[in-house]
Amino acid sequence: MRQACHYPAKVVRSVLRDSAGNILPIAAIGMLVAAVVVGSAVDLSRDYLVREQIQSACDAAVLAGRRTVTTAGFDAASKKVATDYFNTNFSDAQQGTRSTAFDATSTDNGQTITGTATTVLDTLLMRIFGKDAFNISVTCGSSMGVGNSDIMMVLDTTGSMDYTLSGSQTRIQALRAAMKNFYTTIYNATANSNARVRYGFVPFSSTVNVGKLLTAISSNYIVDSYSYQSRAYEPTGSVTYGSWSKYSSKSYSSSSCGGDVPAATVDGDVTSKSQKYQRSTQYKCDVSGGSYYIYSRTADAAYELNYRQIAYDTSKFKTFATVNTPTGSTGGNVSSSWDGCIQERDTVAQSTFKYSATAGITPKAALDLDLDTAPTSDDKTKWRPLWPEVSYRRWNDYSYYTTASTHNGGSAGDYCPVESRLLARMSQSEFNTVADSLQAVGGTYLDIGMIWGGRLMSQQGMWSTLNSDEPSNGGKVSRHLIFMTDGEMEPNYTIAQAWGMEYWDRRVTSDGSTDDEKRHTQRFLATCEAIKAKGIRVWVVAFTSTLSTDLTTCASDDSSFTANSAADLNTAFQEIAKQVGELRVVQ
Repeated sequence: MRQACHYPAKVVRSVLRDSAGNILPIAAIGMLVAAVVVGSAVDLSRDYLVREQIQSACDAAVLAGRRTVTTAGFDAASKKVATDYFNTNFSDAQQGTRSTAFDATSTDNGQTITGTATTVLDTLLMRIFGKDAFNISVTCGSSMGVGNSDIMMVLDTTGSMDYTLSGSQTRIQALRAAMKNFYTTIYNATANSNARVRYGFVPFSSTVNVGKLLTAISSNYIVDSYSYQSRAYEPTGSVTYGSWSKYSSKSYSSSSCGGDVPAATVDGDVTSKSQKYQRSTQYKCDVSGGSYYIYSRTADAAYELNYRQIAYDTSKFKTFATVNTPTGSTGGNVSSSWDGCIQERDTVAQSTFKYSATAGITPKAALDLDLDTAPTSDDKTKWRPLWPEVSYRRWNDYSYYTTASTHNGGSAGDYCPVESRLLARMSQSEFNTVADSLQAVGGTYLDIGMIWGGRLMSQQGMWSTLNSDEPSNGGKVSRHLIFMTDGEMEPNYTIAQAWGMEYWDRRVTSDGSTDDEKRHTQRFLATCEAIKAKGIRVWVVAFTSTLSTDLTTCASDDSSFTANSAADLNTAFQEIAKQVGELRVVQ
């Protein structure tokens, strides 16, 4: 049996006090601590960077997905966009991760999109302490919100908008649908908020329908008389009476004929084929064979249509009452009442129009381009009713247009769009009623639409009180003018339009036709600049037509679109709706 080895306490104390040979164990312990610290720092830093990257990718993905949402909601196409965007911004190969997954969903038809992204990051050094990987999970969300907004829709409703697209849908039907979807998108973006959104409308073609808006301020904004290119049924020349004949066989004993001589009479109209006559009769007492008799003679005065400029009293017509004018084919009365479309106030037949921040629109005499100044007592500053029932073009015997008075002519046409509307809050049904009322008629005068879009939105003009009204929520108001056209400027100088009948009135050109389009385009571009200077963002959509330089110049920066189909038009309106609002990360 081995005996236990016992060391004296003195020896033990001596060993404990001896430091020789302790460096290696201490160094080993220090290296272990350093490995823990450095390894944790490296792997935790990697974890932080990956979390930041996957969060950014998640946020970007739901923003991209929300941007593509249309009235179809968060459908498969939008979900694919979100997923593709995530995959582009986060790569396992680049991040050193594995088993990455992303999923985006929506519970409110696309108004808000939520996403979840997960990944696994294997550790480099911490695995020696039993920590093999970090399981990383982030969430993200995106929604669109709209603040206070005033939106004026200036819409081309010319005759070409009745053309058919693919299938049986017309352009104007596609416009109505895109408008309604625009409203739905804005409405959804303002749900559960106190944002104020107002809509106004200026349907335009050859003119605009603003008569009731003007007379609601003052009937004096419309002239009481105006000279129109018209027609009248008038005598052709002097009247020659026939021979005298006995009016009755009764004889009288004196030249007084017993006081039985009738006064001269007008016996009424006599029509023979296409010619109209007015028969008048004269009477006298004369002697024959020593006795006195009453004699009469008649004349048929010829009348015909005479096409010329004629002044009309508009004081009753401008009240929307029914009035009669002797403009029928044989001089008969024609009943008419004002539908509200206007001719512009005074202008100048000049080739160049400009806008500057200091001078405004020049020349100053172009009152048709003045967006803000109300009329005075001077008729030059007032608007005139468009009056199709008294408006006629004229041509000579060779069927060439002429400015001379002539007996040949025809109607100048009736091209009046539906009524314009001031800014107002609207329900979906109210908005839809306006959209469904749009009708295609008339020619393309881009300038008249833009002029009145600016007038009805200006905070300095005739509707400044309405347009400057502050919302009750105290927030700022963004202002947008959406200008949609299916064609370029295409004036017609032989129809009744906002500047009269140009071939005869010559308010825009010097000879009735030369440079008519260019001069209207100059008006259009100057007005666009004046509107943008008021802080209004101008959006332009060219529908089934070229997005010309004139249109892109008119639009604010990054605010113009081309739409070649109904789907494209809807997409353009949806994109505008999204930019009227704002996409934002909500979590």
